[in-house]
Amino acid sequence: MGRPRQFDEDRVVRAACDEFWAKGFDGTSTEDLCRATGLTRSSLYNTFHSKEYLFRRALSYYVNTMTARQVAVLDTRGSGLERIRSLLAVIVDDEMANRDNGGQSGCFTVNTITTLASRNPNVARIIEADLQRRLSSLRLAVMDGQLDGSVVDDRDPGDLAWYVTSLISGMRIAAQSGADRETLEGIAAVGVRALTP
Repeated sequence: MGRPRQFDEDRVVRAACDEFWAKGFDGTSTEDLCRATGLTRSSLYNTFHSKEYLFRRALSYYVNTMTARQVAVLDTRGSGLERIRSLLAVIVDDEMANRDNGGQSGCFTVNTITTLASRNPNVARIIEADLQRRLSSLRLAVMDGQLDGSVVDDRDPGDLAWYVTSLISGMRIAAQSGADRETLEGIAAVGVRALTP
């Protein structure tokens, strides 16, 4: 019978998430992961088997956490447009908080899409499932907005959901490029105006 683990696996996944978010899959070494998690190489591989598996666990943790927050914002009371506006405000707040706390700017998911998803089907599946979940929530908010008159009704709800998703990705990339709060709020305001009848 093996010895019980002497560490919190969820804490290790969170630490690995921060490391992969900062450096990407290719830029993160096993030594980086050992340093970030406090585990030895053998403990890391005995538990997670491979760097790729740990990356997938970290990415799943990230998308589940972030998407749950976004879905919760979209499930609040208010018009469809108010809920979308609130979501964009959360994105701005997240980016500024990450910067102020020395965390990562931008989006781990966007970074992964542009660097790894096209060459790793397992990672691509995580990204696709997350995308569909976010699009579904946004589509419902758009449809509610079209019904309550707060969102333009001459566009397909699916297309507008994609528009908002693309807007959020663009805001995250802008934050990585050094955009300040005023700039990000300006991008969000333009996006909201595009949705307004």
